[in-house]
Amino acid sequence: MSSLTYVNDDGAGQKHSDLCHYSQAVHLPGNIVECAGQGGWTSSGDLDTDDVRRQVDLAFQNIDRVLQAAGLKEWEDVYLIRSYHVDMESSYDYVVEKLKKRIPGHRPVWTAIAIPRLAFPPMLIEIEVEAFDSRS
Repeated sequence: MSSLTYVNDDGAGQKHSDLCHYSQAVHLPGNIVECAGQGGWTSSGDLDTDDVRRQVDLAFQNIDRVLQAAGLKEWEDVYLIRSYHVDMESSYDYVVEKLKKRIPGHRPVWTAIAIPRLAFPPMLIEIEVEAFDSRS
């Protein structure tokens, strides 16, 4: 059994944890919190397959929930972002726009990766973050 602390947010986070046997976040040594990739699902786990912008909006909301469940202050503590795009053309610029609005004075490192598909076929975006827990 791991000595690390694993976290799941209520709703879709716990549902996906139970369904797919993984956790939404883990507290690592050095005050680091690593969050699993968050897709554009609703709090009940539903995906809108036709709206990439809605999926991006929901992925950001899901990151908020996971960070809060881990005890962090949302995006202020994020230092690294990885985004996975099924259609880079339709989602990249919108993610940039969301980052500028969400954290206008903060610029984490970011890698954006184009991929052919994600874990759940209707997913168009997945965003993974790492954060520093400054409370400790």
